[in-house]
Amino acid sequence: MTNPREPSADFSNVRSGSSSDAMSRDEATARPEARMHTVVKGDTLSKIAKEYYGDASKWKAIHEANRDLIANPDLIQIGWELTIPQL
Repeated sequence: MTNPREPSADFSNVRSGSSSDAMSRDEATARPEARMHTVVKGDTLSKIAKEYYGDASKWKAIHEANRDLIANPDLIQIGWELTIPQL
């Protein structure tokens, strides 16, 4: 039974896996993780590029990273999960 006056432990940032699953420091530096973006109403690739890179003209990097999903860069759909690559 827990004491209501004691704070409960917060394990929200714990990931599963063993230490052998972890990347080495060199691998992590060599392959930075890409971020994900869920398309919302009003999004364009230029707007998303401006948000993540500070430069709307870098939309082509997002398009290239998501070529399997985006046939026409002018037509992206609400709800799509886009990979935002590190530049």
